[in-house]
Amino acid sequence: MLDELLDLEHQGWASLCGSTGADFYGRIMTSDGVMVLAHGQVFDRQAVTESLNEAPPWRTYDITDERLIALNGDQAILLYTGRAYREEGEPAFVALMSSVYTRQEGVWRLALYQQTPIPPQS
Repeated sequence: MLDELLDLEHQGWASLCGSTGADFYGRIMTSDGVMVLAHGQVFDRQAVTESLNEAPPWRTYDITDERLIALNGDQAILLYTGRAYREEGEPAFVALMSSVYTRQEGVWRLALYQQTPIPPQS
C-alpha cells in the first residue's frame, strides 16, 4: 500500500512540475475532496483545478520521511516531508504533508491533502 500511494504522490508532484496538475488532481480527487494549503485556504476540487491552471510549475521536488497509516484496506493516510523548488536560487518550500486516500471502485482517490509549512531553520 505504501508503494502504491507514494507512487501517486510522485505522479502528482511530477504533474505539478510539468504544468499538468489541474488534469491530474481533477482526476484523482474525490468529488468532495479538499486541499488545505500552506497559505491557510481550503480548496475544493474545482478550486484546486482552477488554481493549478494558473500556478507556475515547480522545477523539482523531493519526498522524505514517508509514513503510512493504514486505516483499513481501502483508506489510508500518507505522511511525508515535501521540499519543492521553483526558480533557481529561491528558497525551497518545505512542509509536512498528509494525503488521505480512499479506494473507490478499485481506484485510489485523494480525499484530503494538507500542507503544514516548516519554518526555515535559523
